[in-house]
Amino acid sequence: MDERQRTNLEELIKTLESIKGRHTELITVLIPAEYNILSVAKQLEDERGTATNIKSTSTRKSVLDSLDRITRFLKGVQNDKPKNGLAVFCGNISETEGVEQIELWSIEPPQPLRTRMYRCDKEFFLEPLKAMLEVQEVYGLVVMDRKEATIGLLEGKQIRVLRKLTSGIPGKIRAGGQSAQRFSRITEGLAKEFFRRIADNMKECFFNLPKLKGIILGGPIPTKEEFLVQGELVTALKDKVIGMKDLGYADEHGLELLVEGSEDLLAQQEIMHEKKLLESFFEKLGKQHEKTARGYENVKKALTMGAVQILILSKKLDKKIINELTAMAETISANVEIVSTETPEGEQFFNLSGIGAILRYQIE
Repeated sequence: MDERQRTNLEELIKTLESIKGRHTELITVLIPAEYNILSVAKQLEDERGTATNIKSTSTRKSVLDSLDRITRFLKGVQNDKPKNGLAVFCGNISETEGVEQIELWSIEPPQPLRTRMYRCDKEFFLEPLKAMLEVQEVYGLVVMDRKEATIGLLEGKQIRVLRKLTSGIPGKIRAGGQSAQRFSRITEGLAKEFFRRIADNMKECFFNLPKLKGIILGGPIPTKEEFLVQGELVTALKDKVIGMKDLGYADEHGLELLVEGSEDLLAQQEIMHEKKLLESFFEKLGKQHEKTARGYENVKKALTMGAVQILILSKKLDKKIINELTAMAETISANVEIVSTETPEGEQFFNLSGIGAILRYQIE
C-alpha cells in the first residue's frame, strides 16, 4: 500500500476503535476479494429473522436498522466489484440510552481481504485491517545447527515456516572400526554439504522477495558463523544478513526464540532507515540547497511542478496536510516517506516544519 492508503486506513481504524456500543449493536461485515456482494446482501436480509428475536426493543431496532442500511449500501455497490474485497461497519453510535444514531463506514482495503464475516458485537472487528498495517516488509529467518535447519519468514508479527532440512550427520562414532580422524573428515564433509543445501534453499525462498528487508541467523556458536564462510551463500543475500543470535534450537521453536531475541535489532532497522534518509536530506540541504525544498509552500510548489523525487513528512503533522501532499506526490510518482520523531534527526526535521523534499531537478 502507498502512504496515502496507509494513512486513510490508520485514521479509519482509529475512528472505529473509539466507538463502543452500549449493547451488541455494532455490525461488522467483511467480504473477501472476488466474493459475490449481492449474495452477502441476501444473507444479511436473512439475518433480520434472527435479529427479530433480540429481547431489548431498542437494541433490536438498532440492529434491524443497521442491517437494512448495510443491505441497501451493498446493493448499491454490487456492480463496482472491489478487487480487494470490502469491509463495512455500521451501528448505533449514540452515547445516550434510547437515542438512535446509525452510522456506516466502508473501505476497500489496500490489500486483498481474506476473511469473510458477519458479526454483531459491542465493538467492531478490526483485526484483519490492523494486520494489513503490520506487514510493510518481511524478514528472512534461519535457525540451524549441524543436524537440522528451519527457514521461515517474519511477516508483521506472524512467523511462517518455509522449509525444514536435515543433514544426516551422525551424532557420534558408531561401533565398527571407523577411526576418529576419518569420522571427523566425513562429518566435516557432510556439514559443508549441508551448509550448501541451506544456502540453496535460502536462495529459493528469499532471492526474489521484493519486500525482504533483512535476514537474521540463529544457532549455536560457531555453526552460524561457519555457515556464512562455508555455505556459499550468494552475495546479495549475504549482504542482507543484519544480525546473528545464539540459539540452541533449530526447529520452529527456534524461529520463535529468534524473533523474541531480535526485537531490538528489528526496531533498530527502522530507525536506521529514517536516520539515513534524514541525514541525506540535511546534507543536500546544506551542500545542494537547490536540490531540496522545505516547508509547506515550497514543497507544494515543487510538487505542482513535478520536481519532487522523495517527499518526506513528519508523522506528527496534521493528517489533512499529510493526505493533501501525499495525494499530490502520487500524481507525479514521487516516493513518500513518513518519519517519526523518535530520533534526534526526526525531531530536528519536525522542528524545521516537518515537510521536506529531495528534488529531481532545480526549480529556482
